Amino acid sequence: MDVGLFDFALPPESIALRPASPRDSARMLVLDGTATRDARVTDLPGALRAGDLLVFNDTRVIPAQLEGRRGDARVGATLHKREGPRRWRAFVRNARRLRDGDTIDFGEGVTAIASDRDDDGSLALDFAGEEPVETLLERAGRMPLPPYIAGKRPTDARDLDDYQTMFAAEPGAVAAPTAALHFTPALMASLEAAGIGHATLTLHVGAGTFLPVKGEDTDQHRMHAEWGRIDAATAERLNAVRAAGGRVIAVGTTSLRLIESASDAAGIVHPFEGDTAIFITPGYRFRGIDGLVTNFHLPRSTLFMLVSALMGRERMQAAYAHAIQTGYRFYSYGDASLLLP
Repeated sequence: MDVGLFDFALPPESIALRPASPRDSARMLVLDGTATRDARVTDLPGALRAGDLLVFNDTRVIPAQLEGRRGDARVGATLHKREGPRRWRAFVRNARRLRDGDTIDFGEGVTAIASDRDDDGSLALDFAGEEPVETLLERAGRMPLPPYIAGKRPTDARDLDDYQTMFAAEPGAVAAPTAALHFTPALMASLEAAGIGHATLTLHVGAGTFLPVKGEDTDQHRMHAEWGRIDAATAERLNAVRAAGGRVIAVGTTSLRLIESASDAAGIVHPFEGDTAIFITPGYRFRGIDGLVTNFHLPRSTLFMLVSALMGRERMQAAYAHAIQTGYRFYSYGDASLLLP
């Protein structure tokens, strides 16, 4: 498909630089069937039905951005995906200054050897020493805010909390599953009181989530693989909810992509552990989910293509135009939408 079909004009002032406070006070645009209405995230219990199940991603963001030197050259690295106990693939700024075997000094006693350059420009980094890489990152790394926020202000201490969800438990993501940032213990209690359950899975979000679609046709885009897991008990629970007439509502595109990766043609979710590079565009038939809570996404992005596949491209273009006109806040720290096809 023509990537230009998924373009729209977004004013820079629509980009949120901080989350709503409290988190669940964010606005929420509800698309339910053919109806569209404005609401708040706190209205979610009334927008769903008893017996529905919300599925959250329990990945935890690690301090995956590093600044270092190779000799006199400054080098920046954003870790993307773990490839071994001490090896991470990373997108590297100023990578042209690096050759296979070069050592990058990230300060604080943290060094890594670069190698194995990929066609996408990423490199493998093998971290030196005996300490766990997670310990090294805590010492030398910083929170990997998306470029559309980091380009407007520096990362600060607030982001250490703001950019983690209340479900964050499994370290390994280099970007937050941001739809879940809106959820609070108070909101979860209200959902439980309304008979709406929740479950968790794990998908370690990679830096590839920030990469634009560079080609003019979706067939030219290469999705980066991310590691995920749905255990047997969770798969069984998702299947039981739908068998009983409830709906499985993914919280975030990461949860949705993993559920769809684990679902068969009959809509049965199976246990899953491994990489997924699923790319969902209009024409895709959804198998494992019945709805989605998600933020507002970038023009021409794979995520706007995904929501267009779920709700229809023209419907989403109209919804985003309404959101822009009425002052919804976009991207990772922005407002939410509830999409129920």
